Amino acid sequence: MKILGQIQIKLHKIDCYQDWNKILSFIIKSENHKYSASLCFTTPINIELSFKIFIILTAQRSIFKTFRMNFFNKCKKSISILSVNRIILLTGIMILPILANATSVNEAPSIGGIRIEFFLFGLTLLGVALFHKQTFWVAITGLSLIVLYKLIFVTGYPFAEHFIGTNSFFQQLVHKEFRQGEWGIILNLLGLLLGFSLLAKIFEESGVPDILPRYLPNDWKGPFMLLIFVFIISSFLDNIAAAMIGGTIAIVVFKNKVHIGYIAAIVAASNAGGSGSVVGDTTTTMMWIDGVSAFNVFHGFIAAGVALFIVGWFAAHQQDKFQRITADSEPGVKIDWVRLGIVLSMLIGAILSNIYYDMPALGVWFAILIGSLFIKMPWREISSSFKGAIFLICLVTSASFMPVETLPDASWMTAFVLGFVSSVFDNIPLTKLCLDQGHFDWGMLAYSVGFGGSMIWFGSSAGVAITNKFPESRDVMLWIRKGWHVTFAYIVGFFVLYLVMGWEPASNKRHKEPAENCQVENCPVKLKKAALEKAFEVKPAL
Repeated sequence: MKILGQIQIKLHKIDCYQDWNKILSFIIKSENHKYSASLCFTTPINIELSFKIFIILTAQRSIFKTFRMNFFNKCKKSISILSVNRIILLTGIMILPILANATSVNEAPSIGGIRIEFFLFGLTLLGVALFHKQTFWVAITGLSLIVLYKLIFVTGYPFAEHFIGTNSFFQQLVHKEFRQGEWGIILNLLGLLLGFSLLAKIFEESGVPDILPRYLPNDWKGPFMLLIFVFIISSFLDNIAAAMIGGTIAIVVFKNKVHIGYIAAIVAASNAGGSGSVVGDTTTTMMWIDGVSAFNVFHGFIAAGVALFIVGWFAAHQQDKFQRITADSEPGVKIDWVRLGIVLSMLIGAILSNIYYDMPALGVWFAILIGSLFIKMPWREISSSFKGAIFLICLVTSASFMPVETLPDASWMTAFVLGFVSSVFDNIPLTKLCLDQGHFDWGMLAYSVGFGGSMIWFGSSAGVAITNKFPESRDVMLWIRKGWHVTFAYIVGFFVLYLVMGWEPASNKRHKEPAENCQVENCPVKLKKAALEKAFEVKPAL
């Protein structure tokens, strides 16, 4: 038992999360370890470490026979056992929404009529869910596999056209109407994620979060009011900015103890706020640019308001039980008006550049460069947010390679399903497909693809941004379990909107309502309506 004591002492002195190599090398070098009766680890060990130690120990048959369950009893609070049921559940959550919209092309390899790309993307999302501490490398690996598959098995795939389109790149830079390909979306996402990480830090240093406890109620109504605040500012700000501001305030007023269900609620509130505003979210702005009237999007606020109340009620009580809001602000706190002015200039820049150039990141970074003349910018925040930004770009790029060429017919059922699809699939290409297809209820669709992305943390850019501040919330099952009220709120909000407004399809640039007046040749909705009218046409009696 002497060697057992040595192992216990060594493990107790080593930080098991950071230096597992020392533990493994110590066990391997212990020549007498085959005589030890049991191993009792006295330090919490994560699943990756326990798995690696387990492999080495089971290589020794004598150790395998005496390895006891007290290891798991000591570590049950800090490890997560991936059961078969959990893997099956995650597989369904990640893959089924994608397969629901999968289309096949006869010339490309497929399994059961479903293109291989969908399986690769589904496995990538499953990997993100299972290995939430290695999401960066899982996303990069998934994108690499999809690109390699396109290079090898899809002959002549137009990569250049996919990323930069066919128009002159100079024209695309000068005129937003000529912009094509994925480069604009990718560049904008990168700029916003990194720029708003600076905004969040500058806002924190401005002192505003420190004085908010003076004005927020001291019970569950405090976190509830904070969610309403996030909802309101998201109606005219980008959802990433709203979520980062809300998360920054939450860190201060809850003393860095924020419930994962409440983190999910912040993301949901930031996505809900843009559901009825053509300047509050990228998808609604796309609708506006494509000729959808702002009034035909506004009723999305009906569903968003109901969902906000449900999420706010449950999440506020979760947070209040977990950590009550600070009763009062620290004495002597003052607002740094210069920093607050820079934050406001970044937000105004995002709004203006989004309206006039369809590139909100440009206005954000212009304000950052001007602001750097007045204060010392916290550039270190970029390095901490960079991996999260690359992670989201990899997922968005992977999603853009999916051969989703058509969607089911425009209907309330299609809009409802797209909400679940957007929780794992980027909502920008989904919105573009809907605009190309036409005849959707745009307010209902805006709510679905916007709020629906809150159901899983990587379903929206706001979720990815806020998990840079709260990395523990990257566990998909934990997000779904603690933030169950987000999915519940989505369903209730959707059907309240449907019961109040019904299905109200509206026109955009190409497709006009009513469908029989649509000018698009071979419009499927127009043709189906004509076929139905012909089928039910009453023939005169002879």
